[in-house]
Amino acid sequence: MDISVLPLSADKMKAKFKDESHLGFGKIFTDRMFLAEWSAGKGWHDARVKPYEPFVLDPACLVFHYAQEIFEGLKAYKWDDGRVALFRPEMNARRFQTSAERLCMPEVPEELFLNGIEKLVSLERDWIPTAPGTSLYIRPAMIAVEPVLGVKTSDHYYFYVIASPVGAYYAAGFNPVSILVEDKYVRATPGGTGEAKTGGNYASSMKAGQDAKKKGFDQVLWLDGRERRYIEEVGAMNMFFVYGNHIVTAPLAGSILAGVTRDSVLKLATTLGCTVEERPIDVNELMADFKSGKVTEAFGSGTAAVITPVGKLCYKDECVSVGQGVGRLTQRLYDTLTGIQTGKIADTFDWVRFVA
Repeated sequence: MDISVLPLSADKMKAKFKDESHLGFGKIFTDRMFLAEWSAGKGWHDARVKPYEPFVLDPACLVFHYAQEIFEGLKAYKWDDGRVALFRPEMNARRFQTSAERLCMPEVPEELFLNGIEKLVSLERDWIPTAPGTSLYIRPAMIAVEPVLGVKTSDHYYFYVIASPVGAYYAAGFNPVSILVEDKYVRATPGGTGEAKTGGNYASSMKAGQDAKKKGFDQVLWLDGRERRYIEEVGAMNMFFVYGNHIVTAPLAGSILAGVTRDSVLKLATTLGCTVEERPIDVNELMADFKSGKVTEAFGSGTAAVITPVGKLCYKDECVSVGQGVGRLTQRLYDTLTGIQTGKIADTFDWVRFVA
């Protein structure tokens, strides 16, 4: 599908950032956005890059009432040689298709997904920051825009992409966080929407996260929705536990998001002399392993923060410390992943895709 580029007038152009150390995360947006539409009987059409501006939507649009909405997150990096790189965007495209299927939304072809992102990023390459720890965060999303109050799948959708120059996801940067194991609320259950990247999953998780922050914790570690016993995600990230040179994470069993960074960690770890295991992790056994010293490191992974070290874990009325500061393997994984993303370390996995 051809992508048209609509003109950007001077009054639509924004003043670019001057201090890359104060970008924050997701608060600044580029001049342009990508938009394509799907209509019943017509399919995908009218793909274009246009000035960034608000949508004008009918109050009855299905997205507002029945939450037909999905999204993705990935980053673009400007290398020292001037090239612009994306990190494994094909995985985001395929996960977007999985989410669309679960929410009864039309599949966005991988070619349209990737070409739309690349066209936008190519035009907005001057918005990509270059300071250490910065990048251009890319947010593809799809929403149902048919205005009708009957419970049904929409006959009209917007697939759009916006971009935001960002710094570190956590203001404190790459430092250990404290997490509280949540034993009242659940994030997802088998057969639900846990493996889809849809806004409802995040909305329903906010109460537990808010309560944890009031108690002084940075994040919530979720247990499974069936037995409230097995470890699942931490906040919106996949969770890993390190036993010396052995890394353990929960299996993808329908209620956990298949993280792009998660998959990258599992593949990268084996090249760093580690063994990896995907298995159910009983929270009581895990706490015992922390207390006995078997667990030497713990960290979460996700696109926004890449790797987040865990310094303290609390379950019910018991807390355990995780190592002293950032663990050796956690640091090495972070340095290697970000090195590949930014061109400082050779990409032997063929994970990087360059934007023309």
